[in-house]
Amino acid sequence: MSEAPLPVPALDHDEIHIWRTRWSGGAGEVAFASLLAAYAGPGAPPIQRGERGKPCFPPPFDTLGFNWSHSGDVALLAVGRGQAGFEVGVDVETVRPRARALELSKRFFAPDETAMLVALPEAERLGGFLTLWTAKEAVLKAHGGGLSYGLHRVSFSLPGGVATPGHFEGDVGPAPGWRVQPLLLGDGLVSAVAWRGHERNVRVFTFPL
Repeated sequence: MSEAPLPVPALDHDEIHIWRTRWSGGAGEVAFASLLAAYAGPGAPPIQRGERGKPCFPPPFDTLGFNWSHSGDVALLAVGRGQAGFEVGVDVETVRPRARALELSKRFFAPDETAMLVALPEAERLGGFLTLWTAKEAVLKAHGGGLSYGLHRVSFSLPGGVATPGHFEGDVGPAPGWRVQPLLLGDGLVSAVAWRGHERNVRVFTFPL
């Protein structure tokens, strides 16, 4: 006898749903698979891996885009609906000292971004670095290229400490076609969600383990 599907909120084309849970050695990924099956509905196939390893549903279930990320014991799942092939990306990072933040920026970020970080007061530099990092990761995870595509190829500005798309190179562009939104999850976490297309309302839920 199959288990009843998990109850999930109605998800329309003007929303992105974010689920937060504990990772607990991979238990979060199991919870996310159950949530995704509930969103996909009857007959949902197993989650597959795309050409570059990104988790996805095959057609005709590919109108449901999703992505997950974890850092430490915190895990996030982002889900959205759109046209066939709709994609969403999410990234979360735990705030901890990163002595090599500027070194990493010089190596992987666009030069203008590194200059922005250098110009920040030292107390704000780590936050700026993580804000840029999570925004870049969210976009590249939605795109499917991941880190191998090149973090420097999706550059941002930081007006008011908010990552704003600047110049995106290659097939990830153009930058104005993207929506990148920070997720306010409390002290100790920096996170962002990204998708192409129109503005959407982002709703955050908690999945208890």
